[in-house]
Amino acid sequence: MATITAADVNKLRKQTGAGMMDCKKALQEADGDFEKAIDILRKKGQKIAAKRADRDATEGCVLSGTTADNTFGAIVSLNCETDFVAKNESFVELTQSILDKALAEKAADKDALLALSLGELTVAEKLTEQTGVIGEKLEIGAYETVSGDYVTGYIHAGNKLATLVALNEEAEEAGRNVAMQAAAMNPVALNRDEVPQDVIERELEIGRDQARQEGKPEEMLDKIAEGRLNKFYKENTLLEQDYIRDGKLNITKYLSSVKNGLTVTEFKRVGLGV
Repeated sequence: MATITAADVNKLRKQTGAGMMDCKKALQEADGDFEKAIDILRKKGQKIAAKRADRDATEGCVLSGTTADNTFGAIVSLNCETDFVAKNESFVELTQSILDKALAEKAADKDALLALSLGELTVAEKLTEQTGVIGEKLEIGAYETVSGDYVTGYIHAGNKLATLVALNEEAEEAGRNVAMQAAAMNPVALNRDEVPQDVIERELEIGRDQARQEGKPEEMLDKIAEGRLNKFYKENTLLEQDYIRDGKLNITKYLSSVKNGLTVTEFKRVGLGV
């Protein structure tokens, strides 16, 4: 039986992030072999991940960022089970490291993100390992990307909500203001042409039912519903929404006041229960 020193345990803890007692037990089981001890800790993580697979991971950390040239942005939501873990500095750092890798590799989707290398492990393997360390289910709850001529983002205080906005040309302050708008007002689409057809049909049906309940003539219901749909567009599409910092302008007019022809080409919003 190899002698396991405190220095050995500390070295393994720094390499894996696992607890001191877990590291000591793994080294004892591996008879002092560091590689075997790491494998033992990883297998422990897999077992815990399997046990907690049916748990709800509804808390977490949501971060957004862009590449240095501001032409590509990504949002990563790393989910866990409790707010206590979500606020832990090491958990936020793990989320940031995953986001940084996603930006460096311009990962196209969640599957591509999970397959990226994070040190000696893939992102997916790292999450399994950290499930063993933390003792909670960890998963990528959402991964969104935006590309464009100029991409910027916003992270709301508390790391529960983040947005990305792509503009057709560089405008740093305006881009951040619109990213904050998207966070605050939660638009369903960029413009009325991008509102899903099922949403349109639902709003028209609601509009007809409301008008009918108000005693409006049957032959007027469709026209009234169309009018209410237009109001829905103005309240729920980003470019038509009233600008939260100046209600006299909508977002289209605000951007035009900053620079003629300036507009949003794409946006994404990811939040935890918000």
